[in-house]
Order: sequence, then C-alpha cells, then structure tokens
Amino acid sequence: MKVLVADDDPGSLLVARAAVERYGHDCIAAADGDEAWALYLEHQPDVVVTDWMMPGMDGLALCRAIRAREADLYTYIVMLTSQGSRDDVLAGLEAGADDYVTKPLDPFVLHARLLVALRVTTLHADLAHYRKVLSQQARTDPLTGLLNRLKLSEDLEQLHARSERYVEEYCLAMCDVDNFKSYNDIYGHQAGDLALRAVAAALVSQARKSDGVYRFGGEEFLVVLPNQTQADAKAFMERVLGSIRQLEIEHIGDPAEYLTLSAGISAFTAGHAVEAEQLLGEADAALYAAKAAGRNRVELSL
Repeated sequence: MKVLVADDDPGSLLVARAAVERYGHDCIAAADGDEAWALYLEHQPDVVVTDWMMPGMDGLALCRAIRAREADLYTYIVMLTSQGSRDDVLAGLEAGADDYVTKPLDPFVLHARLLVALRVTTLHADLAHYRKVLSQQARTDPLTGLLNRLKLSEDLEQLHARSERYVEEYCLAMCDVDNFKSYNDIYGHQAGDLALRAVAAALVSQARKSDGVYRFGGEEFLVVLPNQTQADAKAFMERVLGSIRQLEIEHIGDPAEYLTLSAGISAFTAGHAVEAEQLLGEADAALYAAKAAGRNRVELSL
C-alpha cells in the first residue's frame, strides 16, 4: 500500500516511517498538515497516518478534507494522538478517522492497523469496481452492445445544455429497420437478433468518435451527431444505409428483397433552438415520413 505519514515531531515521524517501510509499504512523509494535504492530492495514498496536533492543518481538519474530496476510492485514516480521552477519540472518528493509535507509537500496533487498512481499502476498491461495472451494464443494451435510452437521456441532456450555452449545432437521426416484424416472422427471432447486431455494427462503423449511437427500442436506433449540420447528418445516414444494403441480408418480405433502414433527422440550430424532447419528436416524425415515402431512405424534419 501507499501510506502517507504526517507528524510534526521528527522522532515520531521517523519511527512511523520505519515501521511502515519495514512491513513492505511505500511511505510518503509530511512534517505538517499543510504538506500532508498537498502530498495527499498529489499521490492519492491508500492510508493516511496523521498526528492530531500539527502546525497549519491539524489532524481533524485533514480528515475532514480527505472525506469531503473522496469519490470511488477510499482512504483509510489512522489518527496518532497522545490525547487518549474518550472525547478525543470520538472527535477523531467523527471527523473521518477509521482508527487511532496513542503515542508513543508502537510499531507492532501500527502494523496491526495497517493490516486492517489493507482489508478495508481492498474491499472498497472491489466495491468501486463492481459499481462501475453495474453502472455500465445499466447503460448498455445487452443485445447490440450499444448504449441504451438511460445513457441517451444523460448524454443528450449534457449535449443540449452545452449546445445552448455555446450556440453549437447538433443533429438527431432516428433510424428504424424496415419491415422488421415480417423479417422476424419469416426468419425467426434468432435471425432477427443477428440482423439488429449487424445494423448496430454498421451504425458504429460509420460514426465519429464524438457521435453517440443508441438502441432506442425494438428495431429503432438513435444517433446523436454533435457539431453536425443537417446536410452533413443526411450524408452520414446515406452512408449508413448504403453499408446496410451492402450486407445483403436477405428479406423476402421486403420489396427490396434485402434488409434496409429508414431514417429521419432533426437539427438543433441557432434559429431552431428547441428542447431536446421536441427534437426527438421531430426526428421521429421525419422517420415516419421516410417510411411513408417508400422506406430505405432519409428524410429531414421540416
């Protein structure tokens, strides 16, 4: 582990550092609270062993600052104090310390505290990892691997706010696989799943890194195109439709005899600065117009 030791007493600091290094940990030493805080921000240690009374930021203030800043990773804090009253111990724990050791420091006692710290920080690291995995799963469509509507809501809210603030354009492209119900009826749902994965891959292959590709529901997809004019967005979707035609996925229930895609595009501009929900509705209406005009095409919102 990486252990930060903070103590204004040179002798105590030397003993603590020797004990930390003796048991195989990396030690960072600070001679006062202000230096300890700076080193904490720089190194993000797993454990902080801090004296209570120090010049500048004292041990309680250091605890509070660490707890106020922490996000996913947890720092285990051991308070060193020669003040052994119950009130002092409670004050340290309430400030954010996990444990305390009274002075003079016993290296064996510190070693025991570090063993506990290792277990606790490992547990927190595991929990942070699982939270991240679960968060990603909650925002990912399991069939296609695309982002889902929950992530769309989050991303679109951020993009819309940024576009309003900086007067930047963006487009939404609502896409739908043509005659997909009949495709499932003819070829089966397993083939339908494979077809949706192929469409998703085609969308991703044509998208820029800054674009967002989402499964909107069923056989519908949505592409978010930041800093893109409606004309450029249409050109993008035409390329997507062409790549899907090149897949030549047979569909005898479609007039084209192959699986095709239709799309509708809406745009946020300085002259059309409407809410994101309205843009979604406009893209959906443009998609409906593409379907009504014969499918396998791209239409722009009015």
